[in-house]
Amino acid sequence: MDDKKRRPRTDYPFFVAYRTRWSDNDQYGHVNNAIYYHLFDAIINTYLTEQCGMDPVKSEHIGLVVSSFCEFFSPVAFPDVLDLGLRVTRLGTSSVTYEVGVFKSKASGERSEPSDTACAVGGYTHVFVESTSRRSTPMSGELRSNLMKLAKETPAPIASKL
Repeated sequence: MDDKKRRPRTDYPFFVAYRTRWSDNDQYGHVNNAIYYHLFDAIINTYLTEQCGMDPVKSEHIGLVVSSFCEFFSPVAFPDVLDLGLRVTRLGTSSVTYEVGVFKSKASGERSEPSDTACAVGGYTHVFVESTSRRSTPMSGELRSNLMKLAKETPAPIASKL
């Protein structure tokens, strides 16, 4: 494990908020591990549709997940409000690796202290393919340019609503 546990919010240039639901909790009273993958999918696809102009139904190219990961550092639970941060850690010709930081939000109120360090860090790698043939294809210039904005060096956060 590298320094993901100590990764601050400022490492993530794009954020969306997520209000946990009662059904997100498991029998142990915290958000079930499978829910984190829903969160990763939500922020990544929000960015792709809002910032990159992709339409998963109509786009000629789509991203397929070829690998994923998640590391858990501290629990979150309903009714926490989470801030999901997104960045790109690797950008290839036809693939991109995303990283998502999960932080407790100030909007969580008295129940839970906001966190400037991640409660969990995860993500996945997309390989872009032609939507009909499923053959790997290079990213368009527009897509690549917008993903570059999420590279580690990007200083200014971009906000969005999920």
